[in-house]
Amino acid sequence: MDLRLPGLNGLLRRPRRLLAAGAAVVVLAGAGTWTAVAGDEAPPVHRTDRLLDTGDGVRVDTSFFTSGGDGRRPAVLLGHGFGGSKKDVRQQAEDLARDGYAVLTWSARGFGRSTGKIGLNDPKGEVADVSKLLDWLAEQPRVELDKKGDPRVGMAGGSYGGAIALLTAGHDPRVDAIAPAITYWNLADALFPNGVFKKLWAGIFVNSGGGCEKFEPELCRMYERVAESGTPDAEARALLEQRSPSAVGKDIKVPTLLLQGQSDSLFPLGQADQAARTIRANGAPVDVDWIAGGHDGGDMETGRVQDRVTAWFDRYLKDDKAVDTGPAFRVTRTLGTGSGDGEPRLTGVTSDRYPGLESKRRSLALTGREQSFANPPGASPPGVSALPGLGGAGGLSQLAGLGIGVSLDFPGQYAAFESVPQREDLQITGSPTVTVHVKSTSDDAVLFAKLYDVGPGGGTRQVLPSQLVTPLRVEGAKAGKDVRITLPAIDHEIDDGHRLRLVLASTDLGYASPTAPATYTVSLKGDLKVPSALGQRDSRGALPAWVWWLPLAGATIALALIVTGRRRTAAPAPPDPALAEVPLQITGLTKRYAKASERYAVKDLSFRVEKGQVLGLLGPNGAGKTTTLRMLMGLIKPDGGEIRVFGHAIAPGAPVLSRVGAFVEGAGFLPHLSGRENLELYWRATGRPAEDAHLEEALEIAGLGDALARAVRTYSQGMRQRLAIAQAMLGLPDLLILDEPTNGLDPPQIREMREVMIRYAAAGRTVIVSSHLLSEVEQTCTHLVVMDHGQLVQTGPVAEIVGSGDTLLVGTATPVDEPVVEKVAALPGVASAVRADEGLLVRLGADGTPQRLVADLVRLDVAVTSVGPHRRLEDAFLTLIGAEA
Repeated sequence: MDLRLPGLNGLLRRPRRLLAAGAAVVVLAGAGTWTAVAGDEAPPVHRTDRLLDTGDGVRVDTSFFTSGGDGRRPAVLLGHGFGGSKKDVRQQAEDLARDGYAVLTWSARGFGRSTGKIGLNDPKGEVADVSKLLDWLAEQPRVELDKKGDPRVGMAGGSYGGAIALLTAGHDPRVDAIAPAITYWNLADALFPNGVFKKLWAGIFVNSGGGCEKFEPELCRMYERVAESGTPDAEARALLEQRSPSAVGKDIKVPTLLLQGQSDSLFPLGQADQAARTIRANGAPVDVDWIAGGHDGGDMETGRVQDRVTAWFDRYLKDDKAVDTGPAFRVTRTLGTGSGDGEPRLTGVTSDRYPGLESKRRSLALTGREQSFANPPGASPPGVSALPGLGGAGGLSQLAGLGIGVSLDFPGQYAAFESVPQREDLQITGSPTVTVHVKSTSDDAVLFAKLYDVGPGGGTRQVLPSQLVTPLRVEGAKAGKDVRITLPAIDHEIDDGHRLRLVLASTDLGYASPTAPATYTVSLKGDLKVPSALGQRDSRGALPAWVWWLPLAGATIALALIVTGRRRTAAPAPPDPALAEVPLQITGLTKRYAKASERYAVKDLSFRVEKGQVLGLLGPNGAGKTTTLRMLMGLIKPDGGEIRVFGHAIAPGAPVLSRVGAFVEGAGFLPHLSGRENLELYWRATGRPAEDAHLEEALEIAGLGDALARAVRTYSQGMRQRLAIAQAMLGLPDLLILDEPTNGLDPPQIREMREVMIRYAAAGRTVIVSSHLLSEVEQTCTHLVVMDHGQLVQTGPVAEIVGSGDTLLVGTATPVDEPVVEKVAALPGVASAVRADEGLLVRLGADGTPQRLVADLVRLDVAVTSVGPHRRLEDAFLTLIGAEA
C-alpha cells in the first residue's frame, strides 16, 4: 500500500507510507547534472542531482534546487514520507526555490536510489546522514551561513520526514527552524499505545518499507517478535523510543510549526500535543495547526499549509518580522458539503494560545450498570474503528465528519454507558477523560475505548469522531483496578438533542488482542470530562438530505439482511447419516436466471463425488459450471434441488462449509499486505486455531519463495493465482474446489499444480476442478462431469468417457507393410485400417471388439505393443457437446 497522501504539494503532498524521510550526504561521489525547470512566467529553477557517499558504504541520492541570482540565501531540507523518495517533494522544493531558498531533497536510506538498511531515523544512521547534509550545505556558495560550517537552514517534511526534522533539531544545533507535519513524537507510543500492539499499521509500515529484510536486523527481529506474540515488550519500546524525537525533546529549542492531522489513527493529535508542550518548555516559539486530513485520508489543505510553512521560514530564516506566521493555534472544521460537488466545506477556528488537550473541562454524567462482556476466542470477530489503507479515497473519518457512522461493535463484546441528551450544542476540542473500574477473568485485560456521538433515534445515528479509539492494556485486572482513560483528541461538535456514548470493546481490527477467551467486567467510577476550548460555532451550511437518509437506509438494509438470513437458516435440513462419508451429492439442482421463468442457468443437475476422486467439471462458457460452484459454496441460493456435503445440506453460512476450501472467480487480497500476511489474516478471520492452518504446507504449494514477503500488489497474475490456491488449501479441507486454477500459470507451474491436486486427493480428500485446459483435465482428473446449457451431459470415469470412441490406435514394434494393412482392413468387425506413425489406426465396425481385433492381429504376425482409444478428451468433449447441440 502506498501511504503517500494527496495534498500538501510536496511537504505533505505525499508523506508516503508512514513516518517521513531521513538520509544524507557528505562526500561528493560524482559530478551533478544541472537542469533548468521553468514555468510560463516563473523564474527558472536549477536542479543538480548527486549520489553522495555518507560512509560505511551508504550512498544517498540528493537533489539541490536554486533559483534567481548568485547571492546567498537560507537553505531548506525537505524530507519525504516513509516508502517514498526525493521525487515526492520535488514540486515543494521548486516552489521554495522560487521563494528565495536553496533547497536540498534526498532519498532516505533504503528508499529510491539510496542504499543502506532502513533504521527508522536511527541517530547513528539517518540522523547522522542529515548532519552530513548540513556539512555539505555549509560548503555551497549560494547558502547563507550563520558562521563557518553552520548554514542558515530549516527542515520540513511529512510523516517520516517530519520526524527527521524534529530529530535533527534535537541532535544538531545548526538547524534554525522546523515545520514537521502529521508525524510522531514517540514512535513507541504510536505503535504500542498503552501497551497494545497497533498491528495493522505496523504491518503496513513494514510492508511499505519493502519487507522486514529491508530494515536493520534489530528492527526486523523486534517486529517479528512483537507481531508473533501480539504484545510489545520493554526491549521493543526502548528500541523505538531511542529513535523518537521525544528522546531528544529537551534539546529541541528552535521555532517549530506543528501540523497534525485530525484524520489520523497512526499519529493522532496527542503526538503533536506532547511535542508542543516539550518544545515550548524549552523556550522556543511553537504554533500548532490541526489540519483536516491525515494518514487516514481527508483534505490535506495543500495550498493553505504550504503558504503557512513558507511564512514560517520567511519569519525565522529570513528574519522578516513583518511576516504573519498565523495564529498560535488553528483547527480546521467541516461545515457540511459545498453546493453541487459533494466536497466538504472547511473553515478554521483560531486562538492566540494553544489550549492543550484538557482545557476548560466540563463534567457530563454517564449512566449504566456494571456490565460484563467477552473477549472471544482468537479475538474474532474483531470490532471496527479505522481501516488503514482506505484513506486515499477520502477516508472514513471524512464520513464521520459529515455525520455518517461507519464503526462496528459486536453484541456481547462491549459495554456501553450513555449521557442524557444535550440541551445545547457542545464543542469538544481535546481529549475527553473518564475513570472506570475493570475486572477480568484473565490476568490482563485489553480494552478499546470509544466515544460516540449518538443522534436522536439511537444506534442508527451513531458516529465515531475521526474513527479514533484508545486502546489500553490493564495489567493486574483479575483483582479489579480503577483505570483513568484518556480518549482520543478530537475536534467535534455534539448537537443539541444528541447523547454521548462511551463504549469499551474487547476487540478492534487494527490492534492485537489476547487470543485466549476471557470475560471483562466494567463499571463507572466518575463522570465523563470533556474539554470545550474553542467552543464558538461558525455559521453552518445545511447538510444535504443524503447525509441523514443514507445511514438510515443502510441500517434498514442491514436489518433486512439479518432478518432474511435468520429466516433462511432457521430450520436447516437435518443431516443424512447415509451420506456422512460422501463429499458431495447434488440432486435435482436448479437455478433460473433473474426475471426469467423458463431460462435456466442450471437445470435438474444431479451427480455424486466420492472420496479420493479428482473430478473435472467441464462445459463450454455459459454451461452453468460457475453457477453450480457458487451454489455449492452457499454464495447463491438454488431455486430447486439440494446440495449435500458430507451429508449436510448447504445453505449460506452452513457449518459444514468449514470442511470446504474454495477458489472460485478469483480471490481478493489486501494489496498492501504481503502474501504471507494475507494468508495469516484470512486464517485468523476464520476464528480457528493457528496450528490448524497448515500454513507452511500451503506456502510450499504456492511456491512463491521470497515473494511471500512482498506486497501482493507487486505480484503477477500467476503469482496471485498460486497464492489464491494456497489460501483455498489452508486447513487442508476435505473438499477442495478450484475454478480455473491454472489461469496465469506457466507450463512448469501447471505441471506442479497437476501433481499437487493428484497428491491431495490421494491422501483421501476430494478435489473438484473446473478448467478449460482439457489436456490438463485428462491428465489430472479421475472422473468427469460434462455440462452444457445448465444440464448434465455425461458423468463417469475419465477413461470410460475418453474410451467410448470406436477408433483404436494399435502400437506396433515395427512399421506395418501396406499388404498387411489391407489384410487388417479386411478382417471381420473392422470398418477401416490405415497406417499411422505409431502403428495402425483401426476403426471398428458395429460388430467389432478390441479383444477380437488383437487376436486377429496376432494371427497375422503383427507385433502389437499397445492398443488404446485414439481419442483425446478434447475429441470426446466436442463430440458430447456437439451431440447435445
